[in-house]
Amino acid sequence: MNTLRVLYHMARADFLERVRRYSFLLTLAGALYLAYAVATEKVFIAVGDGYRGLYNSAWIGILMTICCTTFLSLVGFYVVKNSVQRDSDTRVGRILAATPMPKAFYTLAKALSNFAVLACMVLLLMVAALAMQFMRPDARPISLWQLWSPFLFIALPAMLLTASLALLFETLPILRGGVGNVLYFFLWTFGLVMGAEAHVDDPSGIQLLYRSTRAALHASDPNDSTKFAFQLSIGGDHAYRTFVWNGIDWTPKILLVRLLWVAAAIALALLASVFFHRFDPAKEWMRRRTAVLPASSAPTQSEEITQAPLPVSMISASHLTPLVRRSTRLRFPQLVASELRLLLKGQRWWWYAVAAGLLIGELASPLASAREGVLLVAWIWPILLWSQMGCRESRCATGPLIFSSEHALTRQLPALWTAGVAVATLTGGGVGIRLLMTRDWPSLAAWISAAIFIPSLALALGVSSGTSIPFEALYTAWWYMGPAHHLPTLDFIGTTSASSRPADYALAALILLAISYAGRRVRLGYA
Repeated sequence: MNTLRVLYHMARADFLERVRRYSFLLTLAGALYLAYAVATEKVFIAVGDGYRGLYNSAWIGILMTICCTTFLSLVGFYVVKNSVQRDSDTRVGRILAATPMPKAFYTLAKALSNFAVLACMVLLLMVAALAMQFMRPDARPISLWQLWSPFLFIALPAMLLTASLALLFETLPILRGGVGNVLYFFLWTFGLVMGAEAHVDDPSGIQLLYRSTRAALHASDPNDSTKFAFQLSIGGDHAYRTFVWNGIDWTPKILLVRLLWVAAAIALALLASVFFHRFDPAKEWMRRRTAVLPASSAPTQSEEITQAPLPVSMISASHLTPLVRRSTRLRFPQLVASELRLLLKGQRWWWYAVAAGLLIGELASPLASAREGVLLVAWIWPILLWSQMGCRESRCATGPLIFSSEHALTRQLPALWTAGVAVATLTGGGVGIRLLMTRDWPSLAAWISAAIFIPSLALALGVSSGTSIPFEALYTAWWYMGPAHHLPTLDFIGTTSASSRPADYALAALILLAISYAGRRVRLGYA
């Protein structure tokens, strides 16, 4: 069979499987809402000293492209970062491994399928940009080249780079799990900052827009400082002056740089083949090893065959404890302790050492520094523990065993949530103790609400999605934008008195617990 035909059908099959998922539909809905926000001027780009571009094809195209690129390069990464793992879970990978298909061919096909999913969203946003210009009579006439060229030369190369990074993270042993999901958010943030600060053409196109708008604005207002800014506005009066911007001048030099980003994405896809283990369990690094008997104590095959059976008189009768009697002896604290041991299972000594060091820092540092600094790190450190909540049964295929047990809804689920709260209390307990000793009741209320909100969010997302990725992505972004930057509406920790919202987050925790209960009830077949 032709090589290109095989590559096409592999990417096509993976693409069709991916677009039928709820995660694709939710991401697409978020992207379309972003287009609506741009059309209603809830999201806009401010340039210089209170300027924005006049709404024409060029400005709408670049505005939609920047918003699309920044949004999909983050959310799209988590949507497509599961292709190799899915082949491993469904045993399809073992069938592919038995074929003469090269590893580089496989990783390239996976990167192209990831890109096809993200490119599909970009194409729909291109249509939305056209509809947006039709909605604005002041934005006529329509120029498809000015409207769509930023999507073609900025958004699509950025999506290919995101697709290749998702594949590379899946093949690297350390980054294929929750650690990679958390680190990618900071890598994405660093890329946006470098795009705004550095004088190189970044994948998101921010630097291209900065240079082009600076030249256009300087021509209309030579006295303006032209400081680029990306501002999110929700409602309100937009008192911004306008200037005419006719789009980026796509010179051969600029197009060459965009092609270099495409080449870099292909290189990352080929680099992933170096770390790809070809679904060979013997080549997986840091895999979970099962306990085996020592070689000296393990019986050989001949010994197993020739070993005589025990006499009937030597076999003692075995008795099983009645199920009802055993379950009545099981106390809720014991169940909480078991769930806590499962959350902590597999953590190395250095994890506990860092957690202990953070706890000491909470007790020893000044209270203001402990709340605004040490506590932030202490409550991002156990993120991989909380992300297991509600989805461990799906990942370990123990759902039928857990859900068929007695009181799975009324005891196991509350015990799991209590174990998550215990993790938050233990890691952030230093600040809680000091707030209690100083009788700072408002701050203590914010601390308590955060300690119950975090595991409630993890449990609701885990039960609803059956995977740890939504919590790892959402919590990291929420933690970075809210507590780390003291944004009042998103600061669930209440790092300062001005940003504290304990009542709101306590209510949110109750709502999330209700969602978890309803989701688990559906899984058990009660509804």
